[in-house]
Amino acid sequence: MTCNTMNTSQTPRRQSLLQWILLILFLLIGIYIGQRTTTRQYTLSLDAANELSKLELVIQQVQDNYLDTVHVSALIEGALPLIMAELDPHSLYISAEDMSRANESIEGNFDGIGVTFNMSNDTVVVMSVIAGGPSERAGIRPGDRIITVGDSLIAGRQLEQNAVVKMLRGQRGTKVRLGIARSGEENLLPVTIVRGKIPVKSVDAAYMINRETGYVRLSKFSKTTYHEFLDAMSAMRTTGMKNLILDLRGNVGGLLEQSFEIANEFLEKDNMIVYTEGRVRPRRDYKATGEGRYRDIRLAVLIDENSASASEIVAGAIQDNDRGLIVGRRSFGKGLVQEPIFFSDNSGLRLSVARYYTPTGRSIQKPYTNNSLQAYENEVHDRYRSGEMSTSDSAKMSGERFYTPQGKVVYGGGGIMPDIFVPIDTTGFNAYFLSVNRKNLIYRFALQFTDQHRAALNAIHNPDELNDYFTGYRFDVLFRRYAAGLGVVATDTEWKECRHLIDTHLRAYIGRNTPLEDKAYYMTIAKIDNTLSKAIEELH
Repeated sequence: MTCNTMNTSQTPRRQSLLQWILLILFLLIGIYIGQRTTTRQYTLSLDAANELSKLELVIQQVQDNYLDTVHVSALIEGALPLIMAELDPHSLYISAEDMSRANESIEGNFDGIGVTFNMSNDTVVVMSVIAGGPSERAGIRPGDRIITVGDSLIAGRQLEQNAVVKMLRGQRGTKVRLGIARSGEENLLPVTIVRGKIPVKSVDAAYMINRETGYVRLSKFSKTTYHEFLDAMSAMRTTGMKNLILDLRGNVGGLLEQSFEIANEFLEKDNMIVYTEGRVRPRRDYKATGEGRYRDIRLAVLIDENSASASEIVAGAIQDNDRGLIVGRRSFGKGLVQEPIFFSDNSGLRLSVARYYTPTGRSIQKPYTNNSLQAYENEVHDRYRSGEMSTSDSAKMSGERFYTPQGKVVYGGGGIMPDIFVPIDTTGFNAYFLSVNRKNLIYRFALQFTDQHRAALNAIHNPDELNDYFTGYRFDVLFRRYAAGLGVVATDTEWKECRHLIDTHLRAYIGRNTPLEDKAYYMTIAKIDNTLSKAIEELH
């Protein structure tokens, strides 16, 4: 009884306090439940030993809880390039769709129909047909216009060239139907081509400039480059070649081992070619074997602002061993080694795993930071603005000094600076020339002339025949009249300034449309190539 009396006789103040406590508890429970049913605020445990766990958890939470349906694979594909971009300018993720195209220049071949083409007035024009390739077997000819691919009209649609390439290429053994417009034929010609393996050349041109000096232009370093190079050199050696001009201008690189093989042809036994080293990659030296076939030949290597990576390895090895002259302008400055990593879905990475160093020990990688990749990409354009293309004094070679065996000073930290600087040649670049260039009139005239004289041009098989053929035409007169008809008129002064430049380019483009192809182009353009002229002068 006493206890019961005590329980029922609590003061009003204590009862009020209990009610407030219960009310607050109910409110807190309500807030908690509200949070659980709206924002689901809670903490997920991270594995301190595995930093990847956070990335995995983020993806898992998006997949489980995001308000809309998300294709996680697309999300990852979009994120991976951004992650790689945080590393350096040359590490990258390559999707499965892009991987085959990315490997073409390295493999030295691709699957396709075997033509080179250009877009002229929004129409695909076949420029040349690869001998023995699928298109030649199907009867495709230079000058043919590709109007349809499968059931798709491609003429007059303002398609980008890459889009057309994608339509024409495909796995070997598959078929593609084309609708071909051909001069003299009223109706489209239906042609079915079985795609096949198409070689990609590394040697754009190889010929004797004079009785003693050979010229080889390499466009890339692929799996076939070294063998192509040896074939070209062997053919010229039999004609008495004693000097070589190796043109690496515009060559952005490729397989490093191919550059070692080519440099080895010129160097003495145990001459260092290059060495590589990275955080988890121990130093690895690449030295000459002493078995090179061309150790006795006088050598000049041409480089410019677009010569990169494997091109710089060759130039650096020649320069640092005092083996030959480097002529031209400062190279790009890419000194990072990428290792390919492939995934089971055919995508992959090209991951920078080491730096390469020239024989004197210099890294030629130009500076970069994670937050200024745009500045890195614009660096070559900055050289134009700074005046470096006109004078070597404007070159920003702020890296450490190194010395070759003969005491020549070379620099690291920003590409290969040539032994002999040759400024960019702007002779004839007046307002008229720039105008016809912007409107692509030189190329358009060359294509029109080729179409009108296709049979005669196809019968030309050596440079002498081409030169003889050209003597029958005043291209400078014909072109001036052609451009005027399209509203681009030159004053007599303007024409005098750029006449030779235009005439040479016209002959080069037309020559490229003969069976001589790129050889004709480079032999012709050599007449206005001041860097090549300087190299020839230095070798004699």
